[in-house]
Amino acid sequence: MKALVLRKHGALGDLEVVADYPMPQPVEGHVVIRVRASSFNYHDVFTVKGMPGIKVPFPVIIGLDMAGEIAEVGPGVTKWKAGDRVLVNPVNKKKGLMGEMLDGGMAEYCLVAADQLVAMPNGVSFEDAASLPVAYGTAHRMLITHKTVKAGDRVIVLGASGGVGTGCVILAKLLGAEVIACASSEDKMRRLKELGADEVVDYTKVDWSKWAVEKYGKPQRRSYEGGVDVVVNFTGGDTWVPSLRCIKRGGKLLVCGATAGHDPKEDLRYVWSFEIEIKGSNSFYDDNLAGLMELIQQGKIKPVIDKVLPLEQAAEGLRLIQDREIFGKVVVTP
Repeated sequence: MKALVLRKHGALGDLEVVADYPMPQPVEGHVVIRVRASSFNYHDVFTVKGMPGIKVPFPVIIGLDMAGEIAEVGPGVTKWKAGDRVLVNPVNKKKGLMGEMLDGGMAEYCLVAADQLVAMPNGVSFEDAASLPVAYGTAHRMLITHKTVKAGDRVIVLGASGGVGTGCVILAKLLGAEVIACASSEDKMRRLKELGADEVVDYTKVDWSKWAVEKYGKPQRRSYEGGVDVVVNFTGGDTWVPSLRCIKRGGKLLVCGATAGHDPKEDLRYVWSFEIEIKGSNSFYDDNLAGLMELIQQGKIKPVIDKVLPLEQAAEGLRLIQDREIFGKVVVTP
């Protein structure tokens, strides 16, 4: 079968499309799916480059997110049958992430534990489903499961043009919030407005934290005036303290990652003075994925897909993510 294979850590050029990679065989408690769509996340860039403390078993097929049809069912699997349309939760409870510790979705076929499967309802395409787990699943858990955003809240989303970012914009608007989306170009800001963002800020030209204070007022320590209710920050790095500065008393700082650095400068004075709640959110679960597909089926949301590429162009798709040249998701159809 064809597969996108990583044999060593390095640059994206080290990824190789292999035409004759061994086909997975069904084993106890597993199924083999015919991958119809798989999507990239920034995590795949980290996997290629290597992350401290994570020992990837080479060679490995990358790609966390995937959706497809069951081709074969292994012994002991009774809930599923060949032909079932399924979305894969990439978190394997015993071994870790698909596309990192196990072969992932950038291949024609993939071996998956049966307890990782989520049934796809009618009306949800493979491309839309494959866009969901890491990006939209993370956003769904952070905003909806944790009940961190409510109607009328002012919500700043940093990195709003990526997968998690567009998911947060869509879901925050669905919840009735006023959304301020931060991005790095006129084109991305235009598309975020089309997506429903109430305000857009080019963070390469404008200090977005000062902009928020100037627009909504300086947060007050003795009242709940000024500032924004929520900042969604999965960037970290030098965006952390500016996030604290523009949050109103009793507001929330939501974090689900740290793409620009996990050890930022801190200023605890803002945390206690304004009674700021810092809420972490980790990963996603089957109920998040099922809930998202139900919202798609009902026509309430639509995942943002920038490009759909064949497997032969997958490495270029991952480069676009690495260089932040995309808006939303990059999907590959093996």
